[in-house]
Amino acid sequence: MRITKKLLNDLYIRKQMSAAQIAIKLKYSISGINYWLKKFNIQKRPISEAIYLKHNPDGDPFTFNTPKNIKDAKLFGLGIGLYWGEGTKANKNTVRIGNSDVNVLKIFIEFLEKFFGINRGWLRFQLHLFSDLDTKIAEKYWMRELKINKNQLYKTIVTKSGLLGTYRHKSEYGVMTLYYGNTKLRNILVETLPK
Repeated sequence: MRITKKLLNDLYIRKQMSAAQIAIKLKYSISGINYWLKKFNIQKRPISEAIYLKHNPDGDPFTFNTPKNIKDAKLFGLGIGLYWGEGTKANKNTVRIGNSDVNVLKIFIEFLEKFFGINRGWLRFQLHLFSDLDTKIAEKYWMRELKINKNQLYKTIVTKSGLLGTYRHKSEYGVMTLYYGNTKLRNILVETLPK
């Protein structure tokens, strides 16, 4: 099959196929497809975008739903505020937020579900405890309160306790971190934050 700019635009830009997928479809080498992309001045996607497309071939696994009323607007503001104050912005690929207060995570989960259509089952969690706290009791507490199951938990991190302090009252069940691995959603949240 003859390689044309129109054909590559259709496959690479419109259908979002990778150079490797196009090479297989057209029975060409990957380097040959890359040569023609360059020759026709078709800008290659960054690797991060290519990987994102490979893992999300049907498009984004979320959709943005705008607030419809005052109650929605308050929840949206709370969600953005929580991410601003408690979220990890340094990680470029994952939405992360951690806290010792279960209600903070409940509100953030509600925010993700309502405005981005995130399924609670897609979320992952990791518990961080001091060694003088009971791991099983803490895990059960968080699973019950957040309505999640054991397979959503990464391995609990246990840190050796130092001197007893006031942390016991503040983090009786440790600190739970919520993870949602999606670069695009992470970028949307970061771009929404006040500058």
